[in-house]
This record gives sequence, C-alpha cells and structure tokens, in this order.
Amino acid sequence: MRCAEISRKTKETDISLSLCLEGGAVSVSTGIGFFDHMLTALAFYAGWGLTLRVEGDLYVDGHHTVEDTGIVLGQAFRQALGNKNGIRRFGTAYVPMDEALCRTVLDCSNRPYLVFQANMPQPMIGGYDSCLTKEFMQAFAVHGGITLHQTCEYGDNAHHITEALYKSLGMALKEAAQVVGSGVTSTKGVL
Repeated sequence: MRCAEISRKTKETDISLSLCLEGGAVSVSTGIGFFDHMLTALAFYAGWGLTLRVEGDLYVDGHHTVEDTGIVLGQAFRQALGNKNGIRRFGTAYVPMDEALCRTVLDCSNRPYLVFQANMPQPMIGGYDSCLTKEFMQAFAVHGGITLHQTCEYGDNAHHITEALYKSLGMALKEAAQVVGSGVTSTKGVL
C-alpha cells in the first residue's frame, strides 16, 4: 500500500495527516469550511484515502493553515509514491465548473515548480481568502516534488475557479500516480 502518515507542529499550526493513494475514507477538518470542501474534492478525484486534522492560528487569518497543509500534504504524497517505479508520472485534467474552465498539467519529476495563472475575481469565498489557492499549490508542489501548471482558461466566479483547480489537481494526480510499468518513467533512469 502506498501510504504515509505525517505530523507537523509549529507555533502557527498543528497538523496530523494520514494519506493512502489506494483509496479509503476521507475526513478533513482545518477550521476553514471552504478549504475542507476543496481538500475533500481533491482527495475524492485523486482516489485517495485522507484523514487530516489541522489546528491553526485562524485568529490571524487562514494563510498559515492553508500553506502548512500544502506542505504536509506534499510531503505525504511524495513519501507515499516511494521510489516512483512504474508510475505514469505525468497527468493532465480539464474541469469545467459552470462558467469556469480550469486546466492542471503536472509531472511527478522531483523538480518542483509552479506556474499558476488563475486570477480570482472575488477576494473571499466564505471564510477562505481566494489568494490562498496559489499558496496551497506552491507549498504542495514544492514539498511534493511536482512540476505543476494550473490555468483558468476563463471564469468570473472565484468559487467555481477554485473548485475546478482543486478537482483538476486531483484528477491529474490520480493519472500521474497510476502504476503502469515496473521501471522509472525517465530516459535518465532516475527521477
């Protein structure tokens, strides 16, 4: 089973996470309702089992909670992939959400990089600051060793754009993590 468990405690957040790439129950509690909804959608479309509990300094704002969750989830994903033997490595997904259309293209390459082109028309989605989507994706990509490109092709509702980005991330990760062979998917022979 490709699974990982990570706990991380700082002065700003206390995170406990269990991830299984092969599926399972999903339970997410971060203290930010919309972020819980997005992480639940991400896990569902990735086909993951995920248990995540975060206590953060929400009296400041949601930044530390969202960014640190991206750090820990990225670390867990990288750990659960193991040596990456046989994985497809690349993943691509488009997701429409009403008027919005978003694309995620990624490479589980051990070369972390983020290209994020998704303007958010509204600054807040409930209690979630819409600019935090980029912060999550940056932390997840860096700590997951992922080259991650995300684009909103068009859209005028920050809720729809954000949801399409998280769902397309899940779908692309599911594709990239599929085991399709036995060797490393690289002409170099190593990732």
